[in-house]
Amino acid sequence: MIYLDNAATTKLKKSALEAMLPVMTENFANPSAVYLAAGKARRVMEEARDVLAEGINADRNEIFFTSGGTESDNWALLGVAESLRDKGRHVITQKTEHHAVLNACKNLERRGFEVTYLDVDENGILDPKDLEKAVRKDTVLVSVMAANNETGVLQRIGEIGSITRKKRILFHTDGVQAFGHIPIDVKKMNIDLLSASAHKIGGPKGVGLLFKDTEAELPPLIFGGGQERGLRSGTENVPGIAGFAAAFKDRDDAKRVKELRDFLETVILKEIKGVFVNGNTDERLPGILNVSINGVKGESVLMRLSSLGICASTGSACTAGSGKPSHVLKAMGFSNERCNSSLRFSLNGENTKEEMLETVKALKDIVEDFRKILA
Repeated sequence: MIYLDNAATTKLKKSALEAMLPVMTENFANPSAVYLAAGKARRVMEEARDVLAEGINADRNEIFFTSGGTESDNWALLGVAESLRDKGRHVITQKTEHHAVLNACKNLERRGFEVTYLDVDENGILDPKDLEKAVRKDTVLVSVMAANNETGVLQRIGEIGSITRKKRILFHTDGVQAFGHIPIDVKKMNIDLLSASAHKIGGPKGVGLLFKDTEAELPPLIFGGGQERGLRSGTENVPGIAGFAAAFKDRDDAKRVKELRDFLETVILKEIKGVFVNGNTDERLPGILNVSINGVKGESVLMRLSSLGICASTGSACTAGSGKPSHVLKAMGFSNERCNSSLRFSLNGENTKEEMLETVKALKDIVEDFRKILA
């Protein structure tokens, strides 16, 4: 199998598995208990918290463990809005956000909030000046993702953070795709809340984090025994947390992944006519390549690639099979035809040049077959 869908999920790293196994089989106690074995489990969890906090220049008490990126996004948006509803009921985001943010915003609208969904340009970039113009006296939160999950496009998070800090508005960024792949400094970038997920960087599914600046007000989203300093109840997933930190320490070499992605892009553009790269090619994640290919349907190409053992996607795994054009590409101004002919290849550190060449050969044959049929 040639696996090129790492933006959807990643293979568990050996280092993550090795960190998790002892916590599941030997050091398995509930970290909230008071006996010695519980203390050992608690130390594993707190050491992982230190690793992940240091990775984004946060304080350890600003890291809260969750079940993943979706919970973290929902907690940030719904929690902040609820805590600040007496100060204002206006939220700003952009049209190309992940559905974990977009649908949370729809929920806020049903609760009486007003949400401004900002446009992006043809490269998928949000102009910070547009965001600044959208700020109102009753704006309480801005949520803009660090990197897009379909195109890999990076937003100008540092500039946006400067605006929100100057305006004294809380700033949340969905960092699920960016975390562990590009440098993030929550203090320099003036980020108040950041979401991340383990399974995007070689960690296990079912565990994530929310960074919350100590000054940000955030009520609990899940109630119970008061774990995570009273803000996120439920017995902590200590094996998953251990695997998360181990995967982060063992994260891929971004330079190598970028070189491999660029190689794949170069060969595709050389071997196949009528291919267009979607999104800003200068500022994007190292491992994501999104292209549209004239004269074919992305879903049909994927099925043929899958039959050859090559795994890719047309965009977000969360909306796969919906039959609807990508909301990300539509927001960039593309036609339904271009959206429906898109493919996303997302690489990791284990991929090879040989796999890229084999993928392009298969893709070229498939495209030529479909074009002959449709000619």
